[in-house]
Amino acid sequence: MTHSSDTPPVNNTNTPTQSHRKIGFEFRGDGIEYFKIWIVNILLTIVTLGIYSAWATVRNNRYFYSNLYLDNDNFRYLADPLTILKGRLIALAAFIAYYVASIFFPIISGILAIALLIAIPYFINQSVAFNNRMSSYKNIQFRFKGSYGQAFMVIYIWPILGILTLGILYPLAILKANEYFVRNSAYGTSNFDFNATYKDYGMIFLSALGIAVVVGVPIALITYFVPVFAIISPVLFGIMYFALIVYALVSFTNLFYASLNLVAHKFEAKLTITGQTKVILINLFLTIITLGLYLPAAKVRMTKYICSCLTMHANGDLDNFIAAEKENISALGEEFGQVFDFA
Repeated sequence: MTHSSDTPPVNNTNTPTQSHRKIGFEFRGDGIEYFKIWIVNILLTIVTLGIYSAWATVRNNRYFYSNLYLDNDNFRYLADPLTILKGRLIALAAFIAYYVASIFFPIISGILAIALLIAIPYFINQSVAFNNRMSSYKNIQFRFKGSYGQAFMVIYIWPILGILTLGILYPLAILKANEYFVRNSAYGTSNFDFNATYKDYGMIFLSALGIAVVVGVPIALITYFVPVFAIISPVLFGIMYFALIVYALVSFTNLFYASLNLVAHKFEAKLTITGQTKVILINLFLTIITLGLYLPAAKVRMTKYICSCLTMHANGDLDNFIAAEKENISALGEEFGQVFDFA
């Protein structure tokens, strides 16, 4: 018995068209367009003695979110400027009270400083929770539910252990921080996960150390034995440090996204040292010669580059996520972080 030629053949292969797709992130913002928003925000913030800063924050975030696309859908920033302003005013009042106490009541200010150090993990949790909740994609908001104890370990204990072990455990401190912020984050009711290892981060640190030794030691030896070489050795060391920073930035970013997944969906980043260096140097040069006026365009250029290197390996339909129940998360934590400069 033969099949009719009008009957399409059955495809038992797992095609990448619908269930498995590579979806690139795209940033569609424009430097000149953002410059107009940026300069108006600065002027209005100055004229209103800082009151407009809450609206400026929302306008900036909404511009970048609305121009960030994934699968032809853009992200959204949902925060209300009045909510941010209220939290900012409370945080500012607390800072003024602390400053006054530090002048007239040193003992009380010391107690307040200790209390603030203890409270920092709480405020950071609240800040991240607020920012996640005010971020949405396909009308589904992000979430964050981190515990105080975990935040305390990430902010204080792991970095201190890294220092006490002369850097041996510092890769573990970075790993624990990334695990904490990723694994406590969710898109609707779907949790993110992070599967990097201490070895992954340790190899980046060892590679950076190896580069520093291979390049830095010869420069130091030549400078020691040929004193005239000391004229250019600072420049060479500066180039080496810059290269190490770019190498670490690219390596950590690529590792972060390679280790990130959302249910069955995975991510990938392909930043390159050459590409990152090019963007940094162009931004730096143009910012200097324009006396800082290129800063908004520089931010757009960097965002465009990073987004062009990010890919989502979607395993299924992105519309299958279920929105989590609405929660009322205060903006106060975020504003404390900005006022006291720890967020």
